[in-house]
Amino acid sequence: MSASVSLFASEHSWIESDAVAQCHQVAALDGMVHVAGMPDLHPGKGAPIGAAMRSSVLYPFLVGSDIGCGIAVFPIALKKPSPERLAARFPDLDVPLAPDPDDPAWAFASGGRAVPAGYTESLGTVGRGNHFVELARVQSVEDTAHAQRLGLDGGDLVLIVHSGSRGLGERILRAHTEVLGAGPAADPTAYLAAHDDAVRWGSLNRRLLAARVALALGAEPTEPVVDQCHNLVEIRDGDYLHRKGAAPGDGRDVLIAGTRGTPSYLVAAHAGAGAGWSVAHGAGRKMSRADALRRGRAKHTVEELRRTPVGSYVVCGDRQLLFEEAPTAYKRIEQVIADLVTHELATPVAVTVPMVTYKTAEPEPARRDKRRSWTRS
Repeated sequence: MSASVSLFASEHSWIESDAVAQCHQVAALDGMVHVAGMPDLHPGKGAPIGAAMRSSVLYPFLVGSDIGCGIAVFPIALKKPSPERLAARFPDLDVPLAPDPDDPAWAFASGGRAVPAGYTESLGTVGRGNHFVELARVQSVEDTAHAQRLGLDGGDLVLIVHSGSRGLGERILRAHTEVLGAGPAADPTAYLAAHDDAVRWGSLNRRLLAARVALALGAEPTEPVVDQCHNLVEIRDGDYLHRKGAAPGDGRDVLIAGTRGTPSYLVAAHAGAGAGWSVAHGAGRKMSRADALRRGRAKHTVEELRRTPVGSYVVCGDRQLLFEEAPTAYKRIEQVIADLVTHELATPVAVTVPMVTYKTAEPEPARRDKRRSWTRS
């Protein structure tokens, strides 16, 4: 008998039938108790993205390879911020940063934290796909008292970091799938120990990314006011609660990412058991990468995609990625938030709007040319 499936989206939401079918496929697995689909639900590789899946059995493939992926928000103080000039000052976040107590970014971010043995080669890198580091402005405050408790006010600047455990999570999943495929974990305790390392690694890396960018922009690094992982498994009431693209929503503050050309929403989450104690993690894709690439090339130029409708700048040296991650490839973040509010899963606290979104470094000659052009302007 299949587990129950609940979808927390309205008739106005863009939900692919393939994603709903994946929810039901997961619900038919041995030991499944309940599957909750968020309003950002979309198809993934073997399991839906934007879902919380509760089971008496631990299934590593339901979490996927990017264990520990999450979004953190760091306040940043900058005088007279100019998006054009700040975009040119972002460091190359494709270049790893070796653990070095004399490096100010590492010294601040690590704070004495241990790095999992044997995996330091990707520290300080953001990764590809939908990962990013963004300088954003608090456009509006929806809940003044709550925002003040977080130390945020309208007009404040923040760094939003979306990244995971890089190759570490992939190694952990591969070690399982090479032996057991999509089957359950043979030794849940051993898997959870490795999993927890990846979750800690992802959080540390987000701190390191924010510290690198803050220092490069001439600001002091700060502690995050929000840092929630949305690819993980936890033990809840004796069951395994798998989250893939679903943020913990049991009394947490969560940044739900829009796109590089739309707002993001910081919310106070208050989801219950029916929603898997979870909320959406972002706008959610409505196009595959192949479709976004094909349609984007027919409608936009590369230069058009480096400026957004909200006037922000996109740092991305990978032209294909620019099209794959175009704002039009994603659902409307306003509808996702409206669905969460309607289903009483979250309450908006503040809205941020991007100023600079970093995806991957541009080739050095292009970076130099932009610096010169912006200096002349």
